Order: sequence, then C-alpha cells, then structure tokens
Amino acid sequence: MDIIETAIPDVKVLIPQVFGDSRGYFKETWNQKTLEDWGLRLSFVQDNFSRSCRNTLRGLHYQCERPQGKLVWVSRGEVFDVAVDIRPGSSTFGCWVGEVLSEANHKMMWIPPGFAHGFLVRSDHADFQYKCTDFYAPEYERCIRWNDETLAIDWGVERPRDMIISEKDLKGLSFSDLFLDVSQ
Repeated sequence: MDIIETAIPDVKVLIPQVFGDSRGYFKETWNQKTLEDWGLRLSFVQDNFSRSCRNTLRGLHYQCERPQGKLVWVSRGEVFDVAVDIRPGSSTFGCWVGEVLSEANHKMMWIPPGFAHGFLVRSDHADFQYKCTDFYAPEYERCIRWNDETLAIDWGVERPRDMIISEKDLKGLSFSDLFLDVSQ
C-alpha cells in the first residue's frame, strides 16, 4: 500500500495494491500492521456504508464531542471527497483538501478526528464505505454549510441547483459560526 501526503499533513491518501486478472480483482482495504508501519495507529469501532445517486452532497459533518477519524473509500462509482480541518490551534485550521475517490482509482482517504467531512457523488450512483474510530453520536453531530464562503471549497459543480442535499445539511453552520462553537 502506498500512502501519499496531502496539503494537510494529517490527512493521507492511501492506494492499496490491486491484484487483477480476467475474473476481476482483489485488494486489501485494511491491514493494521501495514498502517502501523506507516505510523498510523488506528483502532476502528464502526463500519458504515452509504449508497447515493449523482449530485448527492453529504456533509460537511463532524462531531463536536467524541470526534471520529474515518478511513473512507468508494467501492462503486466516483465521489469528490473533502476534509476540512476544524482543530482550533492547528496550523491548517480552516483549510480543506479534496480527492477523487472511485472504484477505478482505488484511492482511500484517512481523515483524522477533528475534521469535518463531506462528499459529492460524480457518477450515476456511488457506494461509499468508511471505518470510524468512534461511534456515531447524533447528539454531538454538527454540519458546516457545503458552500461556506470562508472555506470556498471548489466542488467542481457546474449547476448547484441540480445538487441533492438533505434538509439537515442545508441548515449547516457557517464556518465562522463553527469557530465560535469550538472556541467555547
């Protein structure tokens, strides 16, 4: 497995080795020893799966208490995946990094605790999988608006009116509201 640094050093892109032949392919998506050899000591407690249609945007989600680290990948389709550093005092606080994850490129992304996370589906459908370092705690779940002007995330969307966004996500906080929330 190759691990690639991103513009935010704590966020990593992982590229597993893929063994393919006429029957299909095999890849290892998680190996504790391999990641420990790269300095990533991770303990996962929950696996999640979501299926979404084209133009669905999920996020930018985070938990204000009990933050989750996530190892994410796409087993079918393609998404643009985004992580936003919301760790007060971090040198990259308020910065974001995005990566195309797809069944074709096999890329995975490690998003440590202390980041907001979201993705936009770019294929007809996408199956999105992720391992979490803490349990989902709905009472602590928060959301930053996907189109926050301070973050200025380039989702690569030509027609925002075609996006499918949940009511909950449409009511997300602005990044400046988040800053007030995390500093209290």
